[in-house]
Amino acid sequence: MRPPLDAFEQRLEYKFRNQTLLTRALTHRSWLSERGSGQPENGDNEQLEFLGDSILGFIASELLVARHASAREGQLSQWKAHLVSATHLHTCALDLGLGDHLLLGKGEERNGGRNRKTLLANALEALIAAMYLDGGIEVTRSFIESHILSMLESPNDVELIGQLNHKSVLQERTQALGLPVPRYTTIETSGPEHAKIFTVEARIGKELATRASGTSKKSASQHAAELLLTELDLACERKAQFEAEQAPSPATQ
Repeated sequence: MRPPLDAFEQRLEYKFRNQTLLTRALTHRSWLSERGSGQPENGDNEQLEFLGDSILGFIASELLVARHASAREGQLSQWKAHLVSATHLHTCALDLGLGDHLLLGKGEERNGGRNRKTLLANALEALIAAMYLDGGIEVTRSFIESHILSMLESPNDVELIGQLNHKSVLQERTQALGLPVPRYTTIETSGPEHAKIFTVEARIGKELATRASGTSKKSASQHAAELLLTELDLACERKAQFEAEQAPSPATQ
């Protein structure tokens, strides 16, 4: 059972006038699919996600230029990429407890959808769009500044966003899903002694594996774990979609 939405709105520091917008932002397509419902007025959050992505990108760019006037375009682009990345949005969504309030199909629920990176990042973008449609740009800007871009005061803090410990996140995800512990193997070392390149394979069981290279085993394994997180998310999504398609429709139950 989901916690009350009024408690969630307190976390957001915003009270929706149109509760339908909030509900739609929290509705994953798997929830509607299991109920045979596709009406636009009761739709999922994918269109809102599309709009929220643009709003977030605009406000992030605006604040970066305002607060770091001496930064070059390349640096601004790098910081923005971190700030609007699924990895950062996932962290922000977890801080807000967003996953607890999502409407998910049973397949997504079983496959850890409430904590899945892409699903939570997309839902947060949908929430941004819903807030914009309900309250306007100033309300939305205030929310984004407080809950997503709060580290913009310091360039050093911005750069730290890209240094997430992907190996730890991957281990937590596999434990939550009851999967084997991730294994890391150095499969190749190349280059001269003073500039070696290491290639590391990250693997979960027999089915999921990725490889990445770096100037140290640590950086290579972190990148491989990041890639494997994406593969794991896709595998969970495919599994949930398959289970939704195999479930009996409401008309046949």
